Amino acid sequence: MTDQPTYLRPLVPRLIDLLTEVGPMRLVAVTGPRQTGKTTMVLQACKELERSGRRCWYVAVDDPTPEKPPFDTAPPEAASLLPGRAPGPEWLVSTWNRARAEANRSPRGLVLALDEVQRIPNWSGIIKGLWDGDRRTGCPLRVVILGSAPWSMLTGIHESLAGRFDPFPVMHWSLEEMQRAFGVTLDEYIFFGGYPGAAIHIRDAMRWRGHIRYAIMDPVIERDILSLTRVEKPSLMRALMDLAPDYSGQVVSYRKLQGHLDDSGNTTTLARYLDLLADAGLITGLQKYSAKPHLSKRSTPKLNVLNTAVMTAGYAYPFKRVRDDGAFWGRLCESAVGAHLHNTLPPDRIVQLRYWRDEAREVDFVLASGRQVLAIEVKSGRRRGRIAGLEAFEGRFPGAKRLVVGTGGVPLNEFLSEPADFWLEEAHRAR
Repeated sequence: MTDQPTYLRPLVPRLIDLLTEVGPMRLVAVTGPRQTGKTTMVLQACKELERSGRRCWYVAVDDPTPEKPPFDTAPPEAASLLPGRAPGPEWLVSTWNRARAEANRSPRGLVLALDEVQRIPNWSGIIKGLWDGDRRTGCPLRVVILGSAPWSMLTGIHESLAGRFDPFPVMHWSLEEMQRAFGVTLDEYIFFGGYPGAAIHIRDAMRWRGHIRYAIMDPVIERDILSLTRVEKPSLMRALMDLAPDYSGQVVSYRKLQGHLDDSGNTTTLARYLDLLADAGLITGLQKYSAKPHLSKRSTPKLNVLNTAVMTAGYAYPFKRVRDDGAFWGRLCESAVGAHLHNTLPPDRIVQLRYWRDEAREVDFVLASGRQVLAIEVKSGRRRGRIAGLEAFEGRFPGAKRLVVGTGGVPLNEFLSEPADFWLEEAHRAR
């Protein structure tokens, strides 16, 4: 395996382009699931910007006395704060004002990166006022905001920064990225998932499972969801997080989930909690595909983890034994395909990801954008043959295309190398 810091994700050049583009400046919001390399990516982008003559300041709000990063250091006044203690609004205003002064002195302005900014009370309202002031004066200060949760979870429904930021979502690592950075095989990626921080532990099952649980899953619940959103039944949220990955790849009613949970909660509460888990990059509930959108919203969800590590971390058996378990490995492969499709959907939501079922006939995944519809079936076994679900779907929805992934179709590693919209467009272009 190679060291993670030496690998530059394809997102790094895109972030650099965004921070150096000509025209009206906007805030850049770098958000996404925990431990997907957001901080490393921003540090790498800042290092490249420094090499080109642009100054950068990086400040971790939850630890404002870090070691000097591999480029320009943050304001020295940050050292007066206690390590591990989140600063308040006054600190944010003071830091911003010093960054303004430095940006005005620098021939090419300044980039200020604020990591874990959500820990500052009323941060969005403060930044709105500061940013609007910079736009009036023409201050050449560019600001990057980082957080461990999606933008919607960080800011809530009443978004004071609407129209002032460019979203920069960072999703789970792809197969290609994990192969280039850590040399994992396809089977290892399917089992261990796409968490870069956990990759160094895949030869030690106990340490790997501990990392997934205690460095990722538990903090997501406690620090990202419960501290940023209103959750009336925290114990129910935790129980749902423990239970839901076991049903990844399966269509499960909320009432069935209720029957397996000790804490009570109505179906609306469970649906909302599942949405929060999806926003945090853990597990989602896919809706059934229908030509009538209102029917999809009332459908029974199909659960799918968004990183297969979430599914296998709670599985007691080692990698080699799981690989020989045909039934579980098939569900794991299907979950890996679902996670890949979800994580690579265009951010404008023009492409939707669904499943389809009609009595005993089922299609694993359906991609839809306007009149373009693609039904996808995942096959991990050795046998080839007719696929009744795809045939039934094509009969029900004329004009829809089909795609088999795995046995008898597109090889799994090839499918995982292209985003969701590529396969949708390819299917309709080829036929």
